Amino acid sequence: MGLIWLPIMIPQWIIEKKRDGETLDPEELKFFIEGYTKGTIPDYQMAAMAMAIYFQGMSLDETATLTELMMNSGDLVDTSSIDKPKVDKHSTGGVGDKVSLLLAPLVACCGGAVPMISGRGLGITGGTLDKLESIPGYRVGLSDKEFVATIQACGCSMIGQTGQLAPADKKLYALRDVTATVPSIPLITASIMSKKLAEGIDGLVMDVKWGKGAFMRTYEDAQTLARTIVEVGTRMNKGMAALLTDMNQPLGLAAGNTVEVIESMEALKGNGPDDLMTVTLELCANMLTMVKIADSKKAAMEALQKQIDSGAAFECFKKMTELHGGDPRALDDYSLLPTASIQEDYVAPQDGFISEVSAEQVGRAVVVMGGGRSKTDDEIDHAVGITDIAKVGQRVARGDRLVTIHASDKGKLAEARKLLDKAFAFSDDEVTPPTLIKDVILPEER
Repeated sequence: MGLIWLPIMIPQWIIEKKRDGETLDPEELKFFIEGYTKGTIPDYQMAAMAMAIYFQGMSLDETATLTELMMNSGDLVDTSSIDKPKVDKHSTGGVGDKVSLLLAPLVACCGGAVPMISGRGLGITGGTLDKLESIPGYRVGLSDKEFVATIQACGCSMIGQTGQLAPADKKLYALRDVTATVPSIPLITASIMSKKLAEGIDGLVMDVKWGKGAFMRTYEDAQTLARTIVEVGTRMNKGMAALLTDMNQPLGLAAGNTVEVIESMEALKGNGPDDLMTVTLELCANMLTMVKIADSKKAAMEALQKQIDSGAAFECFKKMTELHGGDPRALDDYSLLPTASIQEDYVAPQDGFISEVSAEQVGRAVVVMGGGRSKTDDEIDHAVGITDIAKVGQRVARGDRLVTIHASDKGKLAEARKLLDKAFAFSDDEVTPPTLIKDVILPEER
């Protein structure tokens, strides 16, 4: 019987190979990810590998392999008992982005199953889990069994990442955060997709944002990320689509936690702002057509509107809230939600047309009031936020309200005002509002 040759795996040799721009074999990536997850490869060698990937990039094959290895580094959610098409959405994050709260019940009411594992806010970008925890009693830490049971009962569930879901990603992300290797498209792709595909979904729609309030500042970078994610998901036999959406100004009219929950509930009751509804319905329509629940975008849009008009989507969210231990009464009686003690208007300093509403500065204003985090373990003040946000293209007179500030502390309110001074710009000439959805990326025909 002949000997079986196994390649010699020396971590620094593999790092050298990537440092010099060569393509890593699947076995080399497996050795590295498994070793790092188990602790046999130390942080300093993983940091060197992450920096090599940051500078040299990865091929699509390498990125797909890395994604699959990180996905399989821990437990997978067993959703096989759910007999509906399983589809989810992921956003790269922004200011005022409360789409998930509308999308999950809307798609569920149309016949889909939405097993959504969400994250917390960090920096200026809001987190779905923080918004949900504004609802008294809502538990984001369900067990896998409770998670699946909730989906079977109402069609959707939104929880946080469990300890053993893609642990390689959790460990690597913390390392990237302190080694300046976060903005790497292969590493971003593997991080997002390893968690999302561990949910056991059939398809995924991405909302890739760019602009002053987004992680990807330029449209070109967002487009590259969207194409990479769609291609990697396709290679892993998942239905994929990605919308490229503008995040230079906040989405909707509210930014914060409680205030975004209220805006979301009003949207499910048929009172949503145009920009929020445009993005939400487009994402939902792509989800429904992807898993063949609807045979056209037109049919999908009609079905979605019916769920809003009938009140079915709102009732679905209430049922999900109750199943998560939350108080559904708070979704009608907003006085049961955390409420800020101070509410003050911030007004226009001049006449004119609004030419800019910086999502970055609005997001910073929410953070300084306590509504966001600078570190992952920071406590959140769910009550603070900003509402009634004026939009680009709107004509205002001096003294007109531009936003309402919801604060819990006078000093922090003053800091928020200073940031809002930088958020708005004005023009004497009429301003055309920006195009919200610039492109939809679909898998290339094979």
